[in-house]
Amino acid sequence: MTRLRRLGTAVGAAVAATACGGAILLSPAVSASDYGSHLSAVRQKIHDPRAVLPSRDVQKSSLIGASSANPLDILVIGGGATGSGVALDAATRGLRVGLVEREDFSSGTSSRSTKLIHGGVRYLEKAVFKLDYGQLKLVFHALEERKQVIENAPHLCNALPCMTPCFDWFEVVYYWIGLKMYDLVAGARLLHLSRYYSAKESAELFPTLAREGKDRSLRGTVVYYDGQMNDARLNVGLACTAALAGAAVLNHAEVVSLLKDDVGERIIGARIRDNLTGKEFDTYAKVIVNAAGPFCDSVRKMADKDARDMICPSSGVHIILPDYYSPEGMGLIVPKTKDGRVVFMLPWLGRTVAGTTDSNTTITFLPEPHEDEIQFILDAISDYLNVKVRRADVLSAWSGIRPLAMDPSAKNTESISRDHVVFEEHPGLVIITGGKWTTYRSMAEDAVNAAIKSGKLTPSSGCVTNNLKIIGGEGWDPASFTVLTQQYVRMKLTHRGKVVPGVMDTAAAKHLSHAYGTLADRVAAIAQNESLGKRLAHGYPFLEAEVAYCARHEYCESAIDFIARRSRLAFLDTDAAGRALPRVIQILAAEHKWDKSRQKQELQKAKEFLETFKSSKNAQFYDGKHN
Repeated sequence: MTRLRRLGTAVGAAVAATACGGAILLSPAVSASDYGSHLSAVRQKIHDPRAVLPSRDVQKSSLIGASSANPLDILVIGGGATGSGVALDAATRGLRVGLVEREDFSSGTSSRSTKLIHGGVRYLEKAVFKLDYGQLKLVFHALEERKQVIENAPHLCNALPCMTPCFDWFEVVYYWIGLKMYDLVAGARLLHLSRYYSAKESAELFPTLAREGKDRSLRGTVVYYDGQMNDARLNVGLACTAALAGAAVLNHAEVVSLLKDDVGERIIGARIRDNLTGKEFDTYAKVIVNAAGPFCDSVRKMADKDARDMICPSSGVHIILPDYYSPEGMGLIVPKTKDGRVVFMLPWLGRTVAGTTDSNTTITFLPEPHEDEIQFILDAISDYLNVKVRRADVLSAWSGIRPLAMDPSAKNTESISRDHVVFEEHPGLVIITGGKWTTYRSMAEDAVNAAIKSGKLTPSSGCVTNNLKIIGGEGWDPASFTVLTQQYVRMKLTHRGKVVPGVMDTAAAKHLSHAYGTLADRVAAIAQNESLGKRLAHGYPFLEAEVAYCARHEYCESAIDFIARRSRLAFLDTDAAGRALPRVIQILAAEHKWDKSRQKQELQKAKEFLETFKSSKNAQFYDGKHN
């Protein structure tokens, strides 16, 4: 009962903290009229239907043109969620901005997330039982940002109900009070109210949920709401929006060294290698922002080889299962497994994603999930399901490295907060690390503020990203897919070279609408007018037209870029992605003028990439219990 009393007492504290929470999160005051006119101009520039993204060559030329005499204001290193967010924030403040990413936008941690946009129920629990106001502030902040992310990318994000099973009445009361408190802390940013469902009602909402098992009976469930996203496409959208706002963004461009001034005191630029051509060039900037995620320390050591590591890498493993494991529109969250970790099972893009929270790991460029982690997830969810859980059902499995900021006193990654860290470690080099996907926008805002202070920059406006929809989001409506089904057909080229019409079915239209927002009609037009209306893989809505569109308008420069980040086929079904590769490469070759050698190289690289996704067909799992 002590736990319940503590939780109840904390509700009162939450009310008081919510009342003053706005004061904690408010931006510096700006003139309302100036802010409104600048925001309107930025929106018009980004969402102009005639706007065209600068080509990759143009972006590269802009970076090369940033000389020591005419430097950029800010150069961002890293094209993940935070780095792309920094570029967008800075560009929309009227600053000259460049961004370079070694691989592709969202190629690292940002594409390998839980797909949740959440406030942090666990952090709220820790805040209550440890009486930690710092953790409570983190929850306030994340809930504020959660709603903002969903509103700024409505086509890529949605509210998702999450069911927490309770097997005794204490759990029912405990989780009901805790999740009501979560609602209360959200305040005006609440998505939907949480509520209790009886065991019978829960079985109707989640048919595969077990009601009996291991000497226990389901007493009911508590359902609460968090957000869900298509993480990689959101990241790519941020990078493209930044480009429309004026930022020079360049993927497949690696920083090989940092440039210092004559006395070696201040960082003034970077030596960059274009990994597509192998050629190197220098770019100068008044301030460098290191947003390299797990690789933050390697960039820091370019400025100071003796810099002490500050990243505590943590691995999160996820698996994809068929859709029948979970109902559409309802997730399952198990707050505490046998070893104390959280396990979740959520519907995502027509399949089921299951995963767990963090465990220690080492930093590698292409992390692979260990078989024991996959078996752990299967074992954990099998305790709560009435269907046979099989390793053979795993369509894809991947691991992501989360860059948690190091706390020397912490004993394990579970006790490390996701709060972010921003500081200027070396003159001209601002570090932004830690944090989580949900708070990428405010992390970017803090990093840009620090960069402005470091470089004595003069932006034309304050931060506007809290009210700025990304490309494809302005004016999007959930029913807009119906226009695609009524106005477009999918023209398909047969093996014999004959063009035949096909219906723009609901599944394809909904997919295009959610993936591309208000720009979906451009993809549909390619499918119709260029005979690229075929599906790339059986059972999935991805169309050939998307490959061409992404090559032309989303900086898709390789086969991996497409199967992993522009579409999510590699994450949804590794084997289907492998079968789609030849056609993906054929279309990209036509767009980018690749020769036979390059096409062969792309196929080999993509196959090696897919081998790191441990689906049932490319992993040895015969010793596991879930065969």
